[in-house]
Amino acid sequence: MALASNASAQKTGLPTPVVVAYTCFAAVALIVYHVVADGQFSSILTLSVMVQCLGITFLCMQVICTGSVSGISAGALMLDACAFGFRLSSTTWLNGYLPVDESGDHVYQIVDMCSLAMVLWLLHRVLVTHRHTYQACEDSMPVAPMVMVCLALAAVCHGDMNNRPLFDMLWMAGLFTGVFAVMPQLALIMKTGGRAEALTSHYMAALALSRVLSGVFMWAARFDITCVEWISGFNHTIFAILGAHLIHLLLLSDFAFYYVRAIMRKGLSEPVELTGSEWV
Repeated sequence: MALASNASAQKTGLPTPVVVAYTCFAAVALIVYHVVADGQFSSILTLSVMVQCLGITFLCMQVICTGSVSGISAGALMLDACAFGFRLSSTTWLNGYLPVDESGDHVYQIVDMCSLAMVLWLLHRVLVTHRHTYQACEDSMPVAPMVMVCLALAAVCHGDMNNRPLFDMLWMAGLFTGVFAVMPQLALIMKTGGRAEALTSHYMAALALSRVLSGVFMWAARFDITCVEWISGFNHTIFAILGAHLIHLLLLSDFAFYYVRAIMRKGLSEPVELTGSEWV
């Protein structure tokens, strides 16, 4: 069995743990889609958080395999932790922003809890266990102002799907904070020579795919999302939600180009060089 696994890894050019991670994710995703959600379209939102969880798993694998946190942004992890916390404050007991299929009852929340637990574990490794390998000087983008901006924007733009203004605002703040979270990671990569390790690049690619999936769902549900309109006839909440998804993808578009180019040239197991990128 081990020999077969190693042979598969060599054939695909991927380290064995990465093959296992992709295989397990694919199997669980199929089970959730066909068995739990019964093939309903709304499960795409659950799949989006599963892909995000897979991306964070890649970061954990990088730390475990290398014993180093070099190239990982503590600022990005802090923002991710805030995003999960804000989102879970709503989704653990309110239904306004959950998939309508059965995957929204427990699977969605469990996946987000696992993601939050892994992010907190990574933060402990970055700030305590492997702090000597953490690039603190380069990871200098301030986090607190970003969180405050997200909360302020959410206070203005939130919907009323939960019919509870505070928790509607917190869910929206989680969406905005998740968008901001990519910025410290991109900044760190560019300040340290424009090179992202293979597992870090898979993490960022997973974030982009996760946002595409949730964006598709939000676009399909755009007529069902409601708010207390500031301007009569103008649903500011759906514009804010779709705009956040678009901005996130635009922030990752430069990275995506180099990521795809690296895969085509060197396979999935090599670092991504962002040579010539405009992020600096």
